[in-house]
Amino acid sequence: MIALLIRDLRLALRAGGGFGLGLAFFLLLAVLIPLGVGPEGGTLAKIAPGILWVGALLACLLSLDRIFALDFEDGSLDLLATAPIPLEGAVAVKALAHWLVTGLPLTLAAPLLGVLLHLPGQGYGWLLASLALGTPALSSIGAFGAALVVGVKRGGLLLSLLVLPLYVPTLIFGAEVVKRGAAGMDVGVPLALLAAITLGAMAALPFASALALRINLR
Repeated sequence: MIALLIRDLRLALRAGGGFGLGLAFFLLLAVLIPLGVGPEGGTLAKIAPGILWVGALLACLLSLDRIFALDFEDGSLDLLATAPIPLEGAVAVKALAHWLVTGLPLTLAAPLLGVLLHLPGQGYGWLLASLALGTPALSSIGAFGAALVVGVKRGGLLLSLLVLPLYVPTLIFGAEVVKRGAAGMDVGVPLALLAAITLGAMAALPFASALALRINLR
């Protein structure tokens, strides 16, 4: 499992499209939004939680099709399906690798970009907490979507259409945590729901993803 994780991290960093592309997209979004809606701090502060979460979500989406595509093309996916380690475990490791090269860097960079959007001071800690808690769900859901379209030529658009509706609950509760935290309100309910989504996705979706891979590899 550890060898598979290290391999996927190396491939992601060598091939690009993960760490650098996601951060670049996130940065561009944070820079362009003030240019589009105006530099007024009050306006930006109101929309900052939603914008930062939408940016993180879309940045994660950019590299989802690469989770299984390279392994499918070179035949490694067939070997994983017949390897002694469970395919569900391999899927979980690949989702973890995706989070390490996309979700984690985006989480760490988000507070810096929050400055550009005039996020209130009380919201920075909750922004970090919500992204750290919610982005693993994005990677797990994305791995499930990638497993459904593996082998489909130019399946990036189809993957986006499949995954985006599943991302909506995470987006809603993640942005709500930041919004309430920035306003000094109680964040217990949305934070608990966000945690429930993440735990549920991490527990159930590796099995669903493995099933989808087995069907597509027949």
